[in-house]
Amino acid sequence: MPTGQSDSGNGGGVGLVLPGGGARAAYQVGVLSGILEILDPQRSPGFANPFAIICGSSAGAINAAALACRADDIHYAVNRLDELWGALHTGDIYYADAPRLLRTGLRWLTMVAAGWFMPGLHRQQPHSLLDNKPLGQLLTSTVDFDRLQGNLAEGKLRALAITATAYTTGQHLTFYQSNGTIKPWQRSLRQAIPCHIGVDHLLASSSIPFIFPAQAMLVGGLTQWCGDGSMRQLAPMSPAIHLGADKICVIGTGHKDDTHTSEQAIDPAYPSLAQIGGHALSNIFLDSLSMDVERMQRINDLLALLPENELKSLALRPVSTFVITPSRSLDEMALAHIQQLPYAARTLFRVLGVSSASGPTTGGALISYLLFESSFTRELIRLGRADSMSRVDEVKAFFKEAQQ
Repeated sequence: MPTGQSDSGNGGGVGLVLPGGGARAAYQVGVLSGILEILDPQRSPGFANPFAIICGSSAGAINAAALACRADDIHYAVNRLDELWGALHTGDIYYADAPRLLRTGLRWLTMVAAGWFMPGLHRQQPHSLLDNKPLGQLLTSTVDFDRLQGNLAEGKLRALAITATAYTTGQHLTFYQSNGTIKPWQRSLRQAIPCHIGVDHLLASSSIPFIFPAQAMLVGGLTQWCGDGSMRQLAPMSPAIHLGADKICVIGTGHKDDTHTSEQAIDPAYPSLAQIGGHALSNIFLDSLSMDVERMQRINDLLALLPENELKSLALRPVSTFVITPSRSLDEMALAHIQQLPYAARTLFRVLGVSSASGPTTGGALISYLLFESSFTRELIRLGRADSMSRVDEVKAFFKEAQQ
């Protein structure tokens, strides 16, 4: 579906798009805190949620759901997220103790070493590098999904969308819960599914491939094994547009200079598994967003050239965006906090090639997605808030236009 086309039947309102990024998603909380400070510095009791539509992928899906479930008190929602991310530890997301990591490592090693002549071992193969059962327990205890339908019914929110990828069919799935006025849509390898969103959707959306296990979801009466919502997400802003947004606020988690285009060594060493893994995750989480923003701007520029009467005859409309991304490298920030990881997890990542040295070959990208420690997440929150507060005029102008 071209950018700018809506299936909602009644467009309007600001859509919030929160892409994935593992631990990097703490940055989004800081940005949201700054935006609310700019829009409502007095914390007015009746201040309305400025986001009619909230969409999230991967860790961004967790932030999206927490906001939507507390859309009736958006200040409280952001404060609660701030508290949760600011007190986080790796063990709250995945098991990082030595016995479990060693057991998983031995299972992988046994399968690789002996699986070719002992086929029965494949039935006992580990499903992922890490076990994220603690994340499921955390989400169950902190996200109150019972409030979501009430917020939708009372008009505090129009829709919440959570994306995932079906390993079984290769489709990119958008699970959404709305006020009942939005029809599902389907495009090539993309399908929207109206449903009641719960913890399973968040676990599916945040199941980073190879690192966290896939989640079984019921889709059209059939079981689909689903993984991270940022995979195959060629147009991260598309769900917000389908759901009716005519303005979109995007909070990314990638710094523009993390591609490290500066001068490199004449004879670089062979890349480590951590370096390769970091690039793979950056490709999943970051690259599609930057391309979608560029595509959106090109389409808007083309639509601006059309006479108004011709524009009305098209099934397209201009959609303005406000995009904010980190002003510093999150890779470098993560490396400064690597000592905060539990010893067993730190040892595992060092085996993969992560080191605390500075530079593009030290695995900083990989660790920045998996370092769920409060010293790092609090720094991300502070950076996000500072980045939004540095763009006060832009924030005010964007949301003022949305209210007109």
